[in-house]
Amino acid sequence: MQLNLTKPLVFIDLETTGINVASDRIVEISILKLFPKGDKESKTMRINPEMPIPVESSNIHGIFDKDIAESPTFKSVAGQLYQFIDGCDIAGYNSNKFDVPLLAEEFLRAGVDFDLKNRRLVDVQNIFHIMEQRTLSAAYKFYCDKQIINAHSAEADVIATYEVFLAQLERYKDVELIDAKGNTYHPVKNDIASLSELTARTRNADLMGRIVFNAKGQEVFSFGKHKDKPVEEVFEKEPSYYNWMMDGDFPLYTKKVITQIRLRMKTK
Repeated sequence: MQLNLTKPLVFIDLETTGINVASDRIVEISILKLFPKGDKESKTMRINPEMPIPVESSNIHGIFDKDIAESPTFKSVAGQLYQFIDGCDIAGYNSNKFDVPLLAEEFLRAGVDFDLKNRRLVDVQNIFHIMEQRTLSAAYKFYCDKQIINAHSAEADVIATYEVFLAQLERYKDVELIDAKGNTYHPVKNDIASLSELTARTRNADLMGRIVFNAKGQEVFSFGKHKDKPVEEVFEKEPSYYNWMMDGDFPLYTKKVITQIRLRMKTK
């Protein structure tokens, strides 16, 4: 199936030191770039995370400290990686919750102003969970009738994710679902904007969903004592809450979003 693209789409997969978006680091990244005319380009590289890789993580992806000792740091390759994905929509497997937020953290730590403006995000796992509810290996077997060779290597996983995505579009192109009001609709369409909306689940202002948009389009907190309150309202009444977040263990992208909100308040 030929993807219906209006701009390049990159599939990304990361192998990391762990699953904490704010503190863990990339040890391998693979990117598959698809162009509207059907051309493809890929880039895979090992990254020195500048911290020990926990053995629990190494046992999953097979990358140990010795394997990345001579690899470049993320900061040294951030420029070329950003250039490779610049102007692209982004897809992956569980990418909205993990790969994209962690990649954003790495870019921001490296001094690259990564932003999601004018990008669509498509999470293949969410399509799968909405329609079938299983894992990547199960998805690959279910949709493609294949076993992943070298599962948990970034390159094998990103290729499997891409193939699952194509199979999903083919399988569900005419499938109808019934919404809560009893209306029928076709959720899976060969359209990146539609798939981005389908797989987003929530309308996040940041990547980790600490700040979300309410029904009025206002940024509100999704956690803590100010849950569901507009961010501007909280910062107006309790300015110290901004400082508490900036000093706390929040992802850099979340801090970037609240700083943009605070600066916007000052210009009103």
